[in-house]
Amino acid sequence: MVHVWKITHIQALTLLRFGRRQNSEFIKRVYQNRNVSVETQRTHCSVLNVRRNSTQVESSKHPVNTHLSLYDMDNKGEEGGGDTDSTVKTSCGKRKNEETDEAAGQCSGRKRKRGGGKQLRPGERYVPPPQKRNTGVSFNQEHFAETSYYFEGGLRKVHPYYFDFKSYCKGRWIGKTLLDVFKKEFRAESLDYYNAAVKEGRIKLNETPVDDLNVVLKNNDLLRNTVHRHEPPVCGQPLKLLVDDGEVVVVDKPSSLPVHPCGRYRHNTVIFILGKEKGLVGLHTVHRLDRLTSGVLLFARTLEVSKKLDVMVRERQLEKEYVCRVEGEFPEAEVVCEEPILVVSFRVGLCRVDPKGKESRTIFQRLSFNGRSSVVRCRPLTGRTHQIRVHLQFLGFPILNDPIYGSSAWGPNRAKGGLVGMSDEELLEALIEEHRSKESLHLLDLPDEEVSGKTKCKDGAQGRNEQITAIESSSGSSEVSLDEVKAESRQVVQQSTSESVGEINGARKDKDLASDDASRTGRSKDFVRDHLCGECKIVRPDPTEKELIMYLHALRYKGPDFEYSTQLPDWAKEDWIQD
Repeated sequence: MVHVWKITHIQALTLLRFGRRQNSEFIKRVYQNRNVSVETQRTHCSVLNVRRNSTQVESSKHPVNTHLSLYDMDNKGEEGGGDTDSTVKTSCGKRKNEETDEAAGQCSGRKRKRGGGKQLRPGERYVPPPQKRNTGVSFNQEHFAETSYYFEGGLRKVHPYYFDFKSYCKGRWIGKTLLDVFKKEFRAESLDYYNAAVKEGRIKLNETPVDDLNVVLKNNDLLRNTVHRHEPPVCGQPLKLLVDDGEVVVVDKPSSLPVHPCGRYRHNTVIFILGKEKGLVGLHTVHRLDRLTSGVLLFARTLEVSKKLDVMVRERQLEKEYVCRVEGEFPEAEVVCEEPILVVSFRVGLCRVDPKGKESRTIFQRLSFNGRSSVVRCRPLTGRTHQIRVHLQFLGFPILNDPIYGSSAWGPNRAKGGLVGMSDEELLEALIEEHRSKESLHLLDLPDEEVSGKTKCKDGAQGRNEQITAIESSSGSSEVSLDEVKAESRQVVQQSTSESVGEINGARKDKDLASDDASRTGRSKDFVRDHLCGECKIVRPDPTEKELIMYLHALRYKGPDFEYSTQLPDWAKEDWIQD
């Protein structure tokens, strides 16, 4: 039998007066189950006839019980065959005057509970309810104005800036102190730093400055940590805009540049550069490229276009073509690799061939061989993480300068044929240890807290070079408030913006080319250094060009009715000479 409950919104609210917690389940059934009729009510429970215009409660026959639930009424109707014509009349407009004192008191108590949460015990800390969060990620001019770029030595650099890291209390943090959380999960800074940050009001809990790191975290706590942020430099090559037709944006991404904010990168990303320099915001990512991979990168202008392209990706209607330079002489005939790929570590992005991995298929074709290395065209038919790099390693021809899959940490044969000879944990540790010994851990894009405590050089300074030098903080800087420092930094950002605009194309002025050292010194004096910031006290050597480029390039992206491509990079040309 098809049944449909007929109930108005006001009636639903009135029902909640009879035991809010129990009746909430009933209301859910009313709105979710549409196959129950009003007549069937008599077979399931006593009639609850809520009359909108009724002004009296027949207390003599049916005294009002604010804890009576429809679940109880259901049981009575089924077990005892109760009176199906019994009614309860109540008022929807004058509850307070017409109910009993006891019922009115209980209702008003519930109102107080809803308005201010449960009553706090003496010494208990109040936690406000979480704010509604924006599910989409969209950056605007407020974010872009945090800092500005400058170009130096062929690199794009970001002026240090203040940034608020915000996070709601994670499940594993509940019941722990802030001190415990910082000690175990945020090891990029010392406990002395966090204690000093507390004294200066840089750490806030629910927008209130923390005065003691021993405060115990509760569910829905909002943690805000203000830091002085430094971003690593990237290649100074311009971000070329290939297409902008109102539906898609296509760029030629330089190597070393992440697609979107991640890890230590925020402004030195494709998303921020397009927003700051091209005025392109609200873009939808269609596919990703690794930070060290260059080439065609596609964005959708609208959600509709993004969904359309997503369907093409799932149905494999899009063709992707890459070129790379690998070690040794690659076979002339076409090679197809169909080995499954398994993710070993998400924090490093480490993968390997494994029978338990996901189905993967890549087609390779050699384009040229210069006697030492080969240029190979790659067509991935699936989209696994590091698919091209892992398959080339399996075939015994890793990419020439791949910092992960060309590493000797994989063993003497570097995992050719899938032979590793060690556990995943041992492999990961060996990879990290190799790059630590070479002072190149930055190539693995490890989080700061993962590097902290493990990358100290012989002289005790963290970083990738023992020649890191300390810079003394200006005298009296500890007396300057954070707001004053932020204001001064913003003023310098505005002053330096006009200088950076003239260098956006990656070409510096002639006088800068002749005086790199003077330029570096001048730039460092532009900003007030933060006396708590460890990065402000050291000068790191700039990365070399070899460290910022991997010989893997996205050459072409083709769909049913479009095709986007770039020129071959210099290292992929036949006359390229290897250093």
